[in-house]
Amino acid sequence: MLTSKQKQDYEDHGFLLLKGLLGPKFLDRLSSHFEELVLGNVEPAPSTVLMKDVMVARGAVEPKSKLHAINKLLNFEDDPVLYEYATDSGLLAAVRDLIGNDVYTIVSNVFNKPPEVDGRHPLHQDLRYFRIRPPEGILASWTAISKCTRESGCIAVVPGSHKGELLDHRMPVWEHVNFAFYGIERDEKIERVHVEMESGDTLLFHPLLIHGSGRNRTNDFRRSISVHFASANCTSPPPDWRDNDRVRHIG
Repeated sequence: MLTSKQKQDYEDHGFLLLKGLLGPKFLDRLSSHFEELVLGNVEPAPSTVLMKDVMVARGAVEPKSKLHAINKLLNFEDDPVLYEYATDSGLLAAVRDLIGNDVYTIVSNVFNKPPEVDGRHPLHQDLRYFRIRPPEGILASWTAISKCTRESGCIAVVPGSHKGELLDHRMPVWEHVNFAFYGIERDEKIERVHVEMESGDTLLFHPLLIHGSGRNRTNDFRRSISVHFASANCTSPPPDWRDNDRVRHIG
């Protein structure tokens, strides 16, 4: 799936952008199903969680619709439609090229980022959320369902930061911060690269890569879908990470 240059780019920079990996019909199906879940027209799986944006939850913003209230959907491992993303053959081929043939899914999200809310995610490292090691055995996959630009709050990355250590994280001192949106502690400005993406583009990145996203300043949603994969060779302190009810073995 990946060329030797793509693999080297990932090693050097900590991320890799795959243009047009997924097609519009498939993405439309995922997006429509997500909306049906939010609108209550489809019963969600018991483990699935729909999270309101903090500004909506605190009454700082009156949402125009149910869709405008939801910041993200967590845990779609038991949703047969959304989980098709994690088992897409093209995506899995790229994932296996980077972390090995035997893989599991460990975290899944649909990010909705509504307009008219703060919605920022501070610069952070995903490894802060995981107990499993080594970091090289974990890989994030983040696919744009809708076009993602700087105006709509695309992902920003710090190239090469995956070669550093896991930094201390804290909740940012902002007026409105969504649940568990931790950020790295830093004393100076960090130069970042904004990764603008078309629908179907997929960003693969290392769990130590420093990244974040800004506000959505458009009139539409910035919607994406994401899964974290882990190699079967990864380990964790007891209990074994595979015993988590949400972990799924793909093989």
